[in-house]
Amino acid sequence: MSATISDRYRFPAEWEPHEATWIGWPHQTSDWPGRMGPIPWVFAEFVRALSPGERVRILVQSSAARARATDILKRAGVDGALLDWFDIPTNRNWTRDAGPIFVRSGRGRRGQVVVADFGFTAWAKYGNWRKDDAVAGMAARRLRLPRIVPEHQGRRVVLEGGAIDLNGRGALLTTEECLLDPKVQVRNPGFDRGDYEAVFQRYLGVTHTIWLGRGVAGDDTHGHVDDLCRFVNPTTVLLAQEANAKDANYRPLQENRERLQGVRLERGARVHMIPLPMPEPVVFEGQRLPASYANFYIGNAAVLVPTFNCPQDRQALGIVAECFPSRRVIGIHARDLIWGLGAIHCLTQQQPAP
Repeated sequence: MSATISDRYRFPAEWEPHEATWIGWPHQTSDWPGRMGPIPWVFAEFVRALSPGERVRILVQSSAARARATDILKRAGVDGALLDWFDIPTNRNWTRDAGPIFVRSGRGRRGQVVVADFGFTAWAKYGNWRKDDAVAGMAARRLRLPRIVPEHQGRRVVLEGGAIDLNGRGALLTTEECLLDPKVQVRNPGFDRGDYEAVFQRYLGVTHTIWLGRGVAGDDTHGHVDDLCRFVNPTTVLLAQEANAKDANYRPLQENRERLQGVRLERGARVHMIPLPMPEPVVFEGQRLPASYANFYIGNAAVLVPTFNCPQDRQALGIVAECFPSRRVIGIHARDLIWGLGAIHCLTQQQPAP
């Protein structure tokens, strides 16, 4: 169905109050081939960091999987009373992209929370995605929340949460590489810039779409914006920048900076850019991995930042901390996590407070 609850929707900024953070407990060993052992413990670390500030809602494959996860979380010092469990099967665990996307309906900042059930096709790359595609609808039923299925040109719109970043006031960041490439990983064949902007306006409350160019090297999603540029307040972004002119990321990230210069937001405000360093290249078995500090997640009480055991870690943590003085900024070791070609933001999804 198309929009039926309200003609107006708004995607709240990530720093606005949450009711909960959603994750999917890791189970797909092919996402971390040969390195699955430490992954549940990394998940336990960010559940432990987030749960004092909000509920954490965890997707699991079965009651047996829930029991194993509960044991790990208990051993990691997580208070089980702060968790909610959902026995909803998934293909993978990248909840940012395949889980429910929550918007508000109606006018103002107190509208009803609604699940926007965008389509998911595994980044238009992999064949096993049908369980993931059903997660948002199942979550809406379990939560007893209204659900809309975004449509455009008579068909359901495919959109991943990691492809967009919003300031909650009408501005959205995305990349041409991810959404406008006509040949590689095409989510919505035939869609052009105007089609996407119409979808963003109708279902996310967007008035200003900011198109960046390319994503970071090694990105399996073909250009997700949450690895390179993130809003930290309505007018400020942290923008990944590479200092080494010989690195594959140097020129694309410079071009993104050039695109943002002169961009105007709502009411004519300029974008304030704060450079965020890139970590040293992370390579495993000859493969460049999409390591980036921009893949942080903003919780109610804490901001989780991936770290990679390199000198830039301290600098990146300090920059993020200056942007969020009222929240704890916590580094999460992500060298094992990034072997799955994603990090903390890719694995989480916020549910706005009612």
